[in-house]
Amino acid sequence: GLLSIIQKLKGSPEQELRIVLLGLDNAGKTTLLKRLASEEISTITPTQGFNIKSVHSHGFKLNVWDIGGQRSIRPYWKKYLGSTDLLIYVIDSADQKRFEETGQELAELTEEESLTGVPLLVFANKQDLVTAAPAAEIAEGLSLHTYRDREWQIQACSALSGEGVQDGMNWISSQIMNRKK
Repeated sequence: GLLSIIQKLKGSPEQELRIVLLGLDNAGKTTLLKRLASEEISTITPTQGFNIKSVHSHGFKLNVWDIGGQRSIRPYWKKYLGSTDLLIYVIDSADQKRFEETGQELAELTEEESLTGVPLLVFANKQDLVTAAPAAEIAEGLSLHTYRDREWQIQACSALSGEGVQDGMNWISSQIMNRKK
């Protein structure tokens, strides 16, 4: 996984990566962040503002910014986008009533000048719920195939169980490796 790839790069000085984690409220961003940081996920409260977690892993410092997704906070998202190395966008796969809204937010984000060319990982979260739409269907609805100015990946996952999260992190590590070439 991510750690084994990072171990291969050990000889280089610590590289910092800025990852911004966005999505609508209740998509599972904070649960995902706590899962990545190997923290307890039994009590999660809605993010008012933002959370930052720095994870040191074999020569890399991943600074992950989890920014609240409430409608009142979204206009401030762009203030946090400068120097972003990778964007993670989290979608509640079971909340199909909000697919159009989340798609509009993602489309606006990818048009931000500060995110030009920044790789995009979309976590299709809450796949453990029976009402969850498949990742391929979400990718089609978001028109991800039209994104030609950046690398992107959609990953089905459950932040609650952890299923699929490591696969997304493996994709991130491949993006890091490609940057180092």
